[in-house]
Amino acid sequence: MSQNDKEGGFVSHLAELRKRLIHSFIFLIVFFVGCYFFAEHLYGFLVDPFAQAVKDDGTDRRLIFTALQETFLTYLKISFFTAFFVTCPFILMQIWKFIAPGLYKHEKHAILPYLILTPVLFFSWRDVSLLFDNAFSDKVFFII
Repeated sequence: MSQNDKEGGFVSHLAELRKRLIHSFIFLIVFFVGCYFFAEHLYGFLVDPFAQAVKDDGTDRRLIFTALQETFLTYLKISFFTAFFVTCPFILMQIWKFIAPGLYKHEKHAILPYLILTPVLFFSWRDVSLLFDNAFSDKVFFII
């Protein structure tokens, strides 16, 4: 194998990695922009457990923004993390498509259970959040 073949293979791998990263970032940016339009609703969804826990304690508690830019930055952070959470399966799929051609057949078979269970567990987060809500909703009031 000549030096040009090795460099050509390396450059083609870098081009493939670049393509996968660009697809992932474009997908993330599109979802980030979409999530920013719903940032206020997402913020309300995230703050709702706190609001429910403190609504009947008799004191006037509320969340405030103490700096001018804090609202904007909070909405940006919520939008980014929501977009990243939603696009995580796509990003992981791009990583798998980059790595899989370099694996042996027995290595792919060893990873197969993880590839099947990861999306199932990822999309069953609602069940876990309901379990958390039912198990710890009374305890949140005690902590606060």
